[in-house]
Amino acid sequence: MLFSNLLIPTLKDAPQEAEIISHKLMLRAGMIRKAASGIYTWLPLGLKVLKKIENIIREEMDESGAQEVFMPMVQPKELWDETKRWDKMGPELLRIKDRHERDFCLGPTHEEVITDIIRNNVKSYKQLPLNIYQIQTKFRDEVRPRYGIMRGREFLMKDSYSFNIDESSLQETYILMRETYKKIFNRIGLDFKISKADSGAIGGDSSEEFHVLAENGEDTIAISDGSEFAINTELLLSEGQDIDSLEGKPSPDGKGVIQIKKGIEVGHIFKLGKLYAESMKANVLNADGKASTLQMGCYGIGVSRLVAAAIEQNYDEKGIIWPHNISPFDINIISIGHNKEQEITEAAINLYDQLTKMNYSVLLDDRNVGYGSKIKDSELIGIPLNIIIGKNYIENKEIELIARNGDKSMNPVDDIKTILNFFKN
Repeated sequence: MLFSNLLIPTLKDAPQEAEIISHKLMLRAGMIRKAASGIYTWLPLGLKVLKKIENIIREEMDESGAQEVFMPMVQPKELWDETKRWDKMGPELLRIKDRHERDFCLGPTHEEVITDIIRNNVKSYKQLPLNIYQIQTKFRDEVRPRYGIMRGREFLMKDSYSFNIDESSLQETYILMRETYKKIFNRIGLDFKISKADSGAIGGDSSEEFHVLAENGEDTIAISDGSEFAINTELLLSEGQDIDSLEGKPSPDGKGVIQIKKGIEVGHIFKLGKLYAESMKANVLNADGKASTLQMGCYGIGVSRLVAAAIEQNYDEKGIIWPHNISPFDINIISIGHNKEQEITEAAINLYDQLTKMNYSVLLDDRNVGYGSKIKDSELIGIPLNIIIGKNYIENKEIELIARNGDKSMNPVDDIKTILNFFKN
């Protein structure tokens, strides 16, 4: 992709409304633009990152045996009445009427819709277990949207729902999803913790949250510095415990001491049990030929929120530092004097073609601006590797490699192996 053809409206300074790092950098890097309070348009650069995260999630969900569907965002009131959540959800549920005065809502989640699908289409235990997922837009009418896409009203979410014949089967699916989530967040390149949590408005028997550790996290979690132990402090407060008495106490699992950290919730998994299945009469025939109420699980990932969370964990004073697997581009070729120096232009295009044929995602900065502007934009955007083609190429047939982490190297332009090793490191 040529930089001159790509819509990347970078900004020198962030708008005053931007409060946290991810919001500021996403606006400055030209990734998003605000349409209304808590509602954003994803521009090409931001969408590339969003799609990479979406693809990682989809690959791991498919690998787990889950099946993808796409459910409607607009949901009928009748389904929500069955679970009594039409009123329980309060003003966060955006209610609308069609031209026939029938009541609908914009879906903040899809437990009712998927349970309705399963109860009408699955009749025997032999068809179980099932794990159905989607990646789809959600809408929750937040009273005070803030922090850009971190706490927006409209957002992209991966939500999945499992259906099992009994508790032991549900436990197996729950553990499978827990491991799948760990694979997803590790592939994205995040430092995260799994914490015990309150099930909140979703309900159910028990739940766990996945938190990306970051200073601007909205949640406070108590973690062990010597094990995987972590718990959301909201749960501790609900149990009457004093959080302050925890800043160096031994971890409850006997490994390490407790630290209080800020976290961004990016995933939440629930054991729903029979909560929705009972109220919606979702039954199948068991091995004895008798009606058996389904056991359910619910598993969510904030896809768009993951973009902001990754930035909150990976940035410096120059801009974003993307983990390689979700960077909008792998490599940026900075051509100094493009379309002015034929030798430089040809070398830049040839290298671009070689790397593209090797399935690398490459940006070629062909703009008629100076090196300073080009490298600043690249650092702001966060591309892992810059390849500078300028006077050193004309004089010595060498190019300069500059990694986003600051590492530098001079190499022959035809030394592709070294270039790619430099990128991978």
